[in-house]
Amino acid sequence: DAMDHPVISAFLDCVQRNEVIPSIPPVPDTDLYDYWELIQARFGNPMIADSIDRICFDGASRQPKFIIPPVAENLRDGRSIDGLALVSAMWCRYCQGRAESGRKFEPNDPTWDKLHETALKAADDPTVWLNMTGIYGSVGRNTRFAKSFSSALRTISSAGVEKAMQEYIKNYIRKYIGTGLGKAMQSYSPIKIS
Repeated sequence: DAMDHPVISAFLDCVQRNEVIPSIPPVPDTDLYDYWELIQARFGNPMIADSIDRICFDGASRQPKFIIPPVAENLRDGRSIDGLALVSAMWCRYCQGRAESGRKFEPNDPTWDKLHETALKAADDPTVWLNMTGIYGSVGRNTRFAKSFSSALRTISSAGVEKAMQEYIKNYIRKYIGTGLGKAMQSYSPIKIS
């Protein structure tokens, strides 16, 4: 369902192209952007039928494996980290235990009690979440990442997850508006750029 959602699919595409792929070392005889197109098509297969709860399962071990390494690379090389900071902020919001609709999320992480308690505190002070050094390590102490994460979590809290993703997409398209990539994004994006 997520890949059918115009904002979620556009957000994922922007983050992959802007933050994840640039952090991956070259792979011989492979264009990573072409490979992403293949993966994107596979994610869009309705037969996969993956759930948000399963995707979020054990985030405490997934974030350090899949999110924090590209953040660290991008911080080191001066590239964007805002989309990945937003991904971490969305996970923090998930760990608060309730969807925006009010639906309760069942505990789905071996460390759920600690995550839930910390996520609730992060609603008032987002940096509390980044103090979980077992997950964030030195990235959590990076001023640029902390600022981006805090901004993302506040936007989620005040305007919602979808609005936060829309803002990221708008900023991404604006960055590349004069290039072929920006024009391509604008042609299929559900977000109107002014």
